[in-house]
Amino acid sequence: MAGFANDIKTTYWPETRALILLALPICGAQLAQAGMSVVDVMMTGRYNATSLAAVSVGASLWMPLMLFITGTLMGLTPIVAHLLGGKRHGAIRPAVHQGLWVALVLGIIAAILLRTSVMPIFEWMEVPAQVAQESVAYLSAVAFGMPGIALFQALRAFSDGMNHTRPSLWISLIGLAVNIPANYLLIYGGDGLVNLFGGGVPESLLQLPALGAFGCGIATAISMWTMTLAMMFYTRRGRAYQGVSLWERLTPPQLSGIKELIVVGMPIGVAIFVEVTLFTLIALFIASLGEVTVGAHQIALSYTSILFMLPLSLSMALTVRVGNTLGQHRLSLARQVAWNGIVVSILIAAFNSLFLWLTAKPVIALYTSNAEIQALTLSIIALAVIFQLSDSLQVNLAGALRGYKDTRIVMVITVLSYWIVGLGGGHWLGTHGINGMSEPLGVHGYWIGLIAGLSTATLLLGWRLKWISRQE
Repeated sequence: MAGFANDIKTTYWPETRALILLALPICGAQLAQAGMSVVDVMMTGRYNATSLAAVSVGASLWMPLMLFITGTLMGLTPIVAHLLGGKRHGAIRPAVHQGLWVALVLGIIAAILLRTSVMPIFEWMEVPAQVAQESVAYLSAVAFGMPGIALFQALRAFSDGMNHTRPSLWISLIGLAVNIPANYLLIYGGDGLVNLFGGGVPESLLQLPALGAFGCGIATAISMWTMTLAMMFYTRRGRAYQGVSLWERLTPPQLSGIKELIVVGMPIGVAIFVEVTLFTLIALFIASLGEVTVGAHQIALSYTSILFMLPLSLSMALTVRVGNTLGQHRLSLARQVAWNGIVVSILIAAFNSLFLWLTAKPVIALYTSNAEIQALTLSIIALAVIFQLSDSLQVNLAGALRGYKDTRIVMVITVLSYWIVGLGGGHWLGTHGINGMSEPLGVHGYWIGLIAGLSTATLLLGWRLKWISRQE
């Protein structure tokens, strides 16, 4: 008993504190970046319904691309963490430069796709012509920012791996601060400035045209490049990075470094893409169940997604802590660090479940005054309370495994759990019920499928972490 108490004092409590200190700024950065999407929707929604639809449809295309790029570049975090833990500072700069080359290529490919390949998708989706036209304009502007946001994500992964997560928070807030006025200026033009400030607007600004969705895309691209340039400046001047000398000279592309990043990072990108498409497909299936069901589903998903930021941020911090410890070749301690993070994730899940249940009614009322939607949303939230545990566990088990650079098995587990158990099982329950024993469960069936998929992932990832932490 005395030995366990000593372990808590000397290992588990200091590790928990370090983990939380890393995770909180990451959470703030995630919320700030999510805030940009909220601002885009709010401002275009107040301009006109066509622009709102154009931005919403366009975001459903560029966001998955960005998340795939972000996930792939997250592979740089455990690479840097291992090198930092092993005090191999000289190897960090060339490793990060390979990440920047990969980011630049992925960003350019994404930009080309957004500028050349979206109209056939809109035609297949039967998007109304005016909405499609505005969305194409919006995406053509966003495309300009894709290389920038890719470079930012690479530099953010580097900074996180160096145990410095606060810069991504402050710079994401800068991006949000740029996004709001740029959106207003470019969406509403001179007339919007007159409505905001009255008659004192300079004549030159009065001539600015109202660009609607296209203006929103330009503002998004400006925000992306602002964040990138700010991160470049900070990593060049910040004292925390002086030992790395990141911008001293550029390392040319090296096949070995690029291969390592692709091997570690690409499965992360695929896993995140699978998760995004899971919720996209569920939304499409639910669309046929009526406006009330769609509204309730979107409200429940929106609220739970906000709460998910905390366990997600913890998992990103856990990748860093496990990677640092493994880089020091302290294998036994790395195992303790990993499982300590899992225990912390359980506590966070308990907090999220309690908070979700206690605040559900007043928060749902902020979204809608429709009593029918409120009642259905509350019943969905009851299911969401249950899956907080498996959701928090699976994302943090995956984060610990990424610290071990074990990402391919995580990808396989994610695909099987999400698409076969989660989507397949949820669709069956939603449309057929339980083997003739019940009526089709509708939206509740899909959420039960999510619980089953997340629980399956938790069990398989827990087995994988137990196995790999003993092999090291």
